[in-house]
Amino acid sequence: MITTEQREKLRGWFAGRLPDDLFEELTEVTLDREEITVIGRIPAPRLTEDAPAAEREAAVTARIQEFRERTRETRMAVARDAEHRFRRKVSWGVVCDGERALFTHVAAPVMTRLRQPEREVLDTLIASGVARSRSDALAWCVRLVQRHTDDWLTELRDSLEHVQRVRAQGPDTDPDADPDSDAEETEEG
Repeated sequence: MITTEQREKLRGWFAGRLPDDLFEELTEVTLDREEITVIGRIPAPRLTEDAPAAEREAAVTARIQEFRERTRETRMAVARDAEHRFRRKVSWGVVCDGERALFTHVAAPVMTRLRQPEREVLDTLIASGVARSRSDALAWCVRLVQRHTDDWLTELRDSLEHVQRVRAQGPDTDPDADPDSDAEETEEG
């Protein structure tokens, strides 16, 4: 479990490490066991107020592509530093005129054992054309739960963080040890 302090330190590191002119704003830095995702806001293309939706969509897509190509070297240098320091892959994305686009991201395999009623749910999604495989169906289910339970998941994460803080105050812990050391590599003087 990643603590709020670890997230804040990570966001602070990226805010300090990224060139000031890379993003208009660093909007999101998230992490899990495998990956850090960095998302920033970039300027929307200048269009007339009455520009058709198709023109606006094409301009935003082109702006995102231009940003991705132009900043590749800079982003790769920051990613190398971050991957060495935090021991996780770095993925990038942008928000442009309300559109969110991820350039690269890790698709980590996850193994699970399901009983027949649970497999039937996945097989129904496949048969109906919602998913191509059980793996795809399971990913679809996770996204559906994520979309509809953000408040519940946030509360659960906060509770886990509280448990981690209480556990760190227990009698078997070293008071001088850094409980956040697994998310950040220690630097030698």
